[in-house]
Amino acid sequence: MRHLLQRHPFPMRTHFAHSLVLTYALPPHLLAPLVPPGLALDTYTDPTGTEHGFVAAAVVDTRALRPAALPARLGRDFILTGYRIFTRFPTPGGRTMRGLRILRSDTDNRLMAAGGNLFSRYHYRSARIGTRVLGDTLEFKVLSTDGRADLHVRADLASSPAPLPPGSPFADARAARRFAGPLPYTFEYEPETRSMIVVKATRTQWDPVPVAVEVPRLTFFDHGPFTGSRPVLANAFHVADVDYGWEAGHRRALDGARR
Repeated sequence: MRHLLQRHPFPMRTHFAHSLVLTYALPPHLLAPLVPPGLALDTYTDPTGTEHGFVAAAVVDTRALRPAALPARLGRDFILTGYRIFTRFPTPGGRTMRGLRILRSDTDNRLMAAGGNLFSRYHYRSARIGTRVLGDTLEFKVLSTDGRADLHVRADLASSPAPLPPGSPFADARAARRFAGPLPYTFEYEPETRSMIVVKATRTQWDPVPVAVEVPRLTFFDHGPFTGSRPVLANAFHVADVDYGWEAGHRRALDGARR
């Protein structure tokens, strides 16, 4: 059955040339309906007492992406974009795992989109994606096939460590760092078995730094449940030249028992 294939059946490895993650704050009541059973929103209460939920918009320039059993020379280069909600998942021992729940993913390669949808529930679509580095400026342009995930962003790499964006709900850089994606885990609900598929990331020398960004275009929040919303850029973090990977997915029943 298809849902058995979509459990991330094998570990993956890659190298991040660049990873740029923009985190947007939104009212929790807008995000709660998008969180499946077993997960809870990972929220933050600002100094005024207002609670916020968060969605990460990420663009990653990957090199030599491949199953972990293969050598790097057999990998392929892709650019991946994704929109994820910050969430929490309880463990049997009472610990809380923090991670991301996928809303949508795009890639510049149709083969990657097909493979990603076969072996995961990341909702991949193909898109036209361009990237360049001019001096200290990292730029990405994404043209989605349906126009619902267009993105144009420029990051000033010389600005790091940059101050928080204007209007950010975070009290300080330390609070913002807790919501710098990607997080150690990704969660996907499997309705066929009422279970959660948990995928753990593996990474080396992970030290994302805050950067100043310009976002001339971002259409994801113009549609669907976000129509009419006013997302606030809460932080922007960049990391470069790191090895990254994902372990094979594990299924956990919603009562906490691991399968």
